[in-house]
Amino acid sequence: MTIALDWLPGVAFAYLLLFSRIGAILMLMPALGEDLIPARMRLGFALAFTLVVYPLLSPVLPAMPASQTGVIGLLFHELAVGLILGAIVRITVMATQVAGSIIAFQTGLSVAMTADPTQAGIQGAVFGSFLSFLGMTLIFATDLHHMALAATYDSYMAFPLDIELMFDDAAQLAIRTVASAFSIGVQMAAPFIVFGLVFNLGAGILARLMPALQVFFVLMPANIGIGLILFAMLLTMMMGLYLTGFENHLAMWRG
Repeated sequence: MTIALDWLPGVAFAYLLLFSRIGAILMLMPALGEDLIPARMRLGFALAFTLVVYPLLSPVLPAMPASQTGVIGLLFHELAVGLILGAIVRITVMATQVAGSIIAFQTGLSVAMTADPTQAGIQGAVFGSFLSFLGMTLIFATDLHHMALAATYDSYMAFPLDIELMFDDAAQLAIRTVASAFSIGVQMAAPFIVFGLVFNLGAGILARLMPALQVFFVLMPANIGIGLILFAMLLTMMMGLYLTGFENHLAMWRG
């Protein structure tokens, strides 16, 4: 009795081809690809998820090319697609940084900086770091990470393996995503922009009416206190806008 093992190279090629795209996407995906999660755990999850979707996607995968050049070309194609899709979704988290910077400026806490755990420890406004970490937590709490995994699977229908890389379209999509993230960030911080305008206008009028009064030292604590109260009252609304934007960007993959 003999057992043929000639199917092993084809299976290994298909699995590696799937892992190239899935691993790249999950490496950059918000919440699932954060540096807070150990690298071995992220790698193990990517390998396990690739194993789960392998029976579903193996029928749409091309046959293994006869030459090494063809194999390497397909692997780099899938790696590039994964990096493009993952990077575009990663851009959506910029909304929290934009909103946090605006809020910090309007409340007088722009000099208060802290390490952002979702941005590889880069220094940022304390409000932005808080919103980024809260957004990552809410993605898990609202099960949006399930939608992210479903979008990763559906990306093979939206971006098949046999199409050419469309770098121009990817660049345009990245530009629109940056504009959308900035727009969402401004919408999240819109009440604080109005608050800052009204507060500073009132402080200017008070300074003109009472020149001897040290307006900066008197109103700065009030500016911070009112800003923190307003931040606590509007936090639910701001994170709702952020989660809606994140969901809409994932929905683009699913058609």
